[in-house]
Amino acid sequence: MAKSESMKTITVSAALCIVCSILVSVTVVSLRPMQKKNADLDYKKNILNAAGLLKAGDDIEKVFSKVETVLVDFETGKIIEGDAKSYDQNKAATDPANNVKIPADKDIAGLGIRAKVAKVFLTRSADGKPDVIVLNVRSMGLWSTMYGFLALEADTKTVKGFAYYSQGETPGLGGEVDNPKWKSQWIGKSIYDEDFNVAFDVLKGSVDKSSKMAKYQVDGLSGATITGVGVGTSIKYWFGNDAYGKFLANVRAGEI
Repeated sequence: MAKSESMKTITVSAALCIVCSILVSVTVVSLRPMQKKNADLDYKKNILNAAGLLKAGDDIEKVFSKVETVLVDFETGKIIEGDAKSYDQNKAATDPANNVKIPADKDIAGLGIRAKVAKVFLTRSADGKPDVIVLNVRSMGLWSTMYGFLALEADTKTVKGFAYYSQGETPGLGGEVDNPKWKSQWIGKSIYDEDFNVAFDVLKGSVDKSSKMAKYQVDGLSGATITGVGVGTSIKYWFGNDAYGKFLANVRAGEI
């Protein structure tokens, strides 16, 4: 009798586990399209926020519909054909078929590799010229790889906005890269000097506003020197001639 009751208990438990597994699987599958849609919406929101194009209450999809997405060959700095909408620059950077190793003497940011092709976001003025340029940036922090967007104005050197959308740095220290107050310092700063050499820097201390270099600098992150250095060196790399430099030169030349 006891054996029969035990078998019933095991059977009921097994059946319950199977039913629950099916329900969980169905739920996961049914929610996947919604999760993908939300992730896509959040990605677009980050781009628009970095560019200063999104206001409270705005419809993200409607605003983003005015943004042009293009693929750019890092080697030539020119726009190339391809499925820009589905291309993932960060994923491509991990794919041997779509990435390149950064030579040690040029890898000032310790990135190791980069994608061969960039995914760039543009808005254009009435004359067809780019007036906002949003670029993917990747930086090495103390604990994580940080992914973000930096937006430039039409002159290709003035920062319109900057933000990391993914980072795993220590809250209150390196995590301050996501502090709105710190990010707001970037707005209006210049990436390049008058000869379009990369001049931007993240200091270890505070910016001396009376210095002629102040327009190229933002305050460091207190207690997070390594994270700050990672941010600063990555900007130097991404905006040099081995990354976005050629593309931005082509924009200035009116070829984009």
